[in-house]
Amino acid sequence: MANSRKSNFNDFLPLMAEKLGGDGLIGELCKGFQLLMDKDKYVITFESLKKNSALLGLQDLSDDDLKSMLKEGDFDGDGALNQMEFCVLMFRLSPELMEQSQFLLEEALNQDFDFSF
Repeated sequence: MANSRKSNFNDFLPLMAEKLGGDGLIGELCKGFQLLMDKDKYVITFESLKKNSALLGLQDLSDDDLKSMLKEGDFDGDGALNQMEFCVLMFRLSPELMEQSQFLLEEALNQDFDFSF
């Protein structure tokens, strides 16, 4: 991907995490997935990514950039991204957010379990 695009993305995702918290960020990532996915297959394909990328301001990415993005996130090798693969990819593309992920995990766990005795 183009470096300027990646820099903007890396600066924006941690800000979203800070403002929305762990659950809110995951909810927003899920909404992004739904915007990009193929409505019939319920996954992000190259075709659906190319068709819908302008909705997220990614219209300037080349076909090679889009294919690289899919390849990087495609853990099961089916040529498409399911919702989990998409969310993991978004975290991986943001090194600053990866550093904060431990905090977000602990925050989510503390909401589900009361660790105070």
